[in-house]
Amino acid sequence: MPTNLPAPTYSGPLTISVSVDIDAPIEKVWEVLLDFPKYGKWNPFVRKQVITDENKKPLDDQTPGAGKYLLMTVHIPPTMDDSVSTTTAFEQITDVEPDKHRIAWKNLLPQWLVRAERWQALSTNEEGKTVYETREVFAGVGAYFIKWFLGTNLKKSFDAMAEGLKTYSEQNGAQ
Repeated sequence: MPTNLPAPTYSGPLTISVSVDIDAPIEKVWEVLLDFPKYGKWNPFVRKQVITDENKKPLDDQTPGAGKYLLMTVHIPPTMDDSVSTTTAFEQITDVEPDKHRIAWKNLLPQWLVRAERWQALSTNEEGKTVYETREVFAGVGAYFIKWFLGTNLKKSFDAMAEGLKTYSEQNGAQ
C-alpha cells in the first residue's frame, strides 16, 4: 500500500517508522490524534502534549496549527505509570493538513546538533480500515547519541503510541 507520509527532505543516522491498521473511521482517528489534551488517557509515550506560545505558556486554544509550539511530556521507554520520571520536549508544529490527514512538527534545537521532524498521517486501506503511519528522521551530531542511547526505547515508544491510538480509537470511535 502506498504511504500517505511525504518523502523525507533529509536523511540522518536514525529514522523511526511505525504503521498500524485501526478498525475505526478515519475522521474519528484524526480527531483522537489531534486531541492533545486527552493524550494522557491512551498514549504511553507522550503523556502530555500542550500547545503553547514561544515562552512555553499554554494557550487557551489547543487546536493544532502550523507555527504553534508544543510542550511534550514523554516516557522513554513508554508507560502509563505517571509516577515514572519523564522528560520534556519543546517543538514547533510545521504542518497541519486536515484534507490529507497529516500533521508534522520539528524540534527547536540547533540543526547542526539535532535535526528532527516527525510526521504522522492517516489513510484508508483496501479493507476500509484506517492506516496510521508515523516517521521521524534524526540528523546532526546528536542524532548518533540518540540512536546509540535511546534508539531501541524510542522505537518501543513509537510502537506503543501507535498501539495506544489503535486501542483507544477502536474502543471509543468505531461507528
